[in-house]
Amino acid sequence: MRLARAETPDGIVEGEYADGAIETDDGTYELGEDADLLAPCDPDALFCVGRNFGEKVDQMDYDIPDVPDWFIKPPHSLHPPERPIPYPEWTEELTYAGELAAVIDEPCHDITEDEVDDVLRGYTILNDMDALDQERRTARKAFDGSGPLGPWIETDYEPVGKEMETHINGERRQHDNTENMFNKPRETVAFLSERYTFRPGDVISFGSPANPGLVEPGDEIEIRYEGIGTLRNTIAENQ
Repeated sequence: MRLARAETPDGIVEGEYADGAIETDDGTYELGEDADLLAPCDPDALFCVGRNFGEKVDQMDYDIPDVPDWFIKPPHSLHPPERPIPYPEWTEELTYAGELAAVIDEPCHDITEDEVDDVLRGYTILNDMDALDQERRTARKAFDGSGPLGPWIETDYEPVGKEMETHINGERRQHDNTENMFNKPRETVAFLSERYTFRPGDVISFGSPANPGLVEPGDEIEIRYEGIGTLRNTIAENQ
């Protein structure tokens, strides 16, 4: 099942996505006509893992982490699918990074890997935007619009062994398989749960493959994860 959120004349609705519409208990909303997609959850935090793919680590000359290496994006970072991403005026090096992400469904703390599936709503896609010329991770990664998320949550999903691609203006820039993560999704969620009490809607992402790269105003970003779909945004033109 694909769970989606949308803004409608009746307010924000949540329901099952199917064939270009969201079906709720109160009716059906056609996307593009009487509904616009929102990010599929409303997190208190986005916990983002880095340095988690072999080719990426080699490319960036990073050390291989013994345990997940993570940082946090605030709710301010959240950005919906399909909507243009503003290009911050204070950076000249804005980059994309296509990541698989899990969504928490119930409060949990200090869980085991075997318990992870029981507390997840499902999986979606994150674009971990980065202002590369800024100093330190918070300045680089925690700004408004730096976390496009969506387009929906796939509730029935095995996260290991899935192909991914990122296309910029139709050109493939990233390609990998989640089998090649150093720290697999369930392992990562369990590890972070030792330190945090997760809340419903919280997001945990699992790192980007090699070749995150620069984008410019007008560029279209499409991040595709096998079995989920495509997170699509353009970079807004400068005003």
